[in-house]
Amino acid sequence: MFTGLVEARGTVSGLVDDPPACRLEIGVGEAWAGEASVGDSVAINGCCLTVVEIGAATLWFEAGPETLARTNLGELVPGAPVNLERPLAAGGRLGGHFVQGHVDGTASVVDVRRDGEWVTMWFEVSGDLAPQLVSKGSVAVDGVSLTVVEVAETRFSVALIPHTLEVTTLGVRETGARVNIETDILAKYVQKLVVGGAIDGVAGGGPE
Repeated sequence: MFTGLVEARGTVSGLVDDPPACRLEIGVGEAWAGEASVGDSVAINGCCLTVVEIGAATLWFEAGPETLARTNLGELVPGAPVNLERPLAAGGRLGGHFVQGHVDGTASVVDVRRDGEWVTMWFEVSGDLAPQLVSKGSVAVDGVSLTVVEVAETRFSVALIPHTLEVTTLGVRETGARVNIETDILAKYVQKLVVGGAIDGVAGGGPE
């Protein structure tokens, strides 16, 4: 479980195609690498991956075909920056929202509006994800916990403060970029209940 509060930015150091999967080497710095263990989970652009090998200042991960198809990790190239977050520790502060690291799909950046040091960014999502987004609700974009400002059919916007732009990859995202999206877990369950017709049964209080 993660919080969507990015701890650091890493850099793609290497890519090894291993069809149908891919091995990723991420530069994380000596401190991070020294604290890591094989089997640890790390969110890379919001996607939970497992550490499979440790270098002096890098961590290796494996991304399977489902991950490559559902996320933007398959588009990474050497030198690309990525957002990094380690799991929430027991007793740790939850400053963002509950993020599972299970990316639901991707969105395209369709508009970047700058107002001084602030940015309003608009995204286009698929029709199946759009119902899970509500104004003032939570969403993880490339692993960053954000509040939805406005929703218009299959588009939604977020407001990015200077700090977020500085410490995450959202500061370098431009129109046309593809980002990972994880909607709020509560929205998923509510949608499933509504679509499945279970809400009527709950509201009725059972058989009379």
